[in-house]
Amino acid sequence: MKYKFAISVIILVCAALAFAGCTTPQGSTASPATTSGTAGATGAGALVTQPTDVIPDYNAVTVDVGEKDYLGKIPVTFQGGQGQISVKKIDVKLTRTDGTTQAATVGIKKGDNVELDGTRGTGSLQGQPDRVEVWVSMNNGQTYKVADVLREYRTRG
Repeated sequence: MKYKFAISVIILVCAALAFAGCTTPQGSTASPATTSGTAGATGAGALVTQPTDVIPDYNAVTVDVGEKDYLGKIPVTFQGGQGQISVKKIDVKLTRTDGTTQAATVGIKKGDNVELDGTRGTGSLQGQPDRVEVWVSMNNGQTYKVADVLREYRTRG
């Protein structure tokens, strides 16, 4: 009889731990500050990233800027977050090596994405870095810069 009670308690504790582990917010993924203060030297000048804004925890969202592929495409994906319901608009700006820019808007549903046309390498030569900036506008009128990163052209070798 005691063994049945002990086994029941162990199963109940394990279930509670598993449930609690799945529902706790993860501070590292909810924090959108993904910048570095590095600069990439380019032919048209330096592309310099700037610090991002700190979003309050109750409005925290994540927007991922993916790696540049072999065609020069850079995916930007909205991953949601605790403040997803408050997001009004997500604007993205790509600044290429030659100084030209491309603006785009990402949808406000989790998983929405857009592909930007970055600078591409030629043959075996490595392409130059491109700068991607992301701003999230909230329903309360606040706009936060959540990403400012450089993306290098990836080669096969």
